[in-house]
Amino acid sequence: MSDETKISETIQRETVCKGCSGKLQFAPGTHHLKCPSCGTENEIEVSTAVFEELDFEKFVNEFKEQSDVQEVATIKCEACGAQTTFNPNVVSDACPCCGSPLVVKNASSSHTIKPKALLPFGIDQQKAFEDFRLWINKLWFAPNKLKEYARSQDKLTGLYIPYWTYDSKTSTDYTGERGDDYETTESYETTENGQTVTRERTVTHTRWFNVSGHVDNDFDDILVVASKSLPKKYVEKLEPWGLENMVPFDEKYLSGFKTESYQVDLKEGFEDGKNKMNDVISSRVCEDIGGNHQRIHSLNTVYNNITFKHILLPIWISAYLYKDKVYRFLINGTTGEVQGERPYSWIKITLSVLAAVAVVLVIVLLKSRH
Repeated sequence: MSDETKISETIQRETVCKGCSGKLQFAPGTHHLKCPSCGTENEIEVSTAVFEELDFEKFVNEFKEQSDVQEVATIKCEACGAQTTFNPNVVSDACPCCGSPLVVKNASSSHTIKPKALLPFGIDQQKAFEDFRLWINKLWFAPNKLKEYARSQDKLTGLYIPYWTYDSKTSTDYTGERGDDYETTESYETTENGQTVTRERTVTHTRWFNVSGHVDNDFDDILVVASKSLPKKYVEKLEPWGLENMVPFDEKYLSGFKTESYQVDLKEGFEDGKNKMNDVISSRVCEDIGGNHQRIHSLNTVYNNITFKHILLPIWISAYLYKDKVYRFLINGTTGEVQGERPYSWIKITLSVLAAVAVVLVIVLLKSRH
């Protein structure tokens, strides 16, 4: 029997209720597994191990030989491309990212990098649903069907989404220009009380100088979302996450929730990470140039001591179909921050415009009578 099989069997035993043999589920906001049937709780022993950062270059070159690679079974959604895991004994379900039907017979296995850490859910479904409903109620011109949809708590699914974090030391040579402002006084003519008079004013000019230099930066935990199935701009707006509360990866925290496998691979993720680093590097270069204005002509950056880790972060997600288009609503599973796409009711917008026009016409008619 392989070590992987032994581990799976051990986890299976630890997530079964000793009282009623029901399936224990992780209770958000705690470090317990709880039986939804009889309320029995099992504490999760949180490891005190330090999160290990893996060498980026070595891992890319020796991927298949790495011990931090695992084989997992996932189901790929043909509609949105999301790759998620199924709960045990489930033969069909809906994609948490778009709501499309999934069947377990379409599952496939693949080699993936093991997560090193995860951030456990901090809020439960009920609290997430309250935040979701408040957000929906604040939307102007939302379709009535959307507000009806938001009355059902079971529309929210708990999902761990994949991220990469990257550390790197960077060394950057740059060229550019520094602009220093200076002021001069000039005379001008203007007309005052029908007469032409001469006045003086202060004018600001900029004197530009060619510059070059070098800056070093030290980056820690640059966060890159590794999902392609969720709207990236909304996922990134869920930050901050509170990564200081992460725990070493333990499958017990996944019990009762779905997990999405990464679709952005390690190298592709680092390219996204470099874009984020570049924004910081550019700001650092502008500080180094000094002056009142800065222009950057070139940046030549070398990345050293690159390390990474694969982590999972928690969201509550709901997918809503309106007029043949899927809208996703995302809730940060620790802070309750809500982000998402939203549909508009053009009937409500049209009625509002007509009402506004009617009010204007009434005001015009009243003024014309007076």
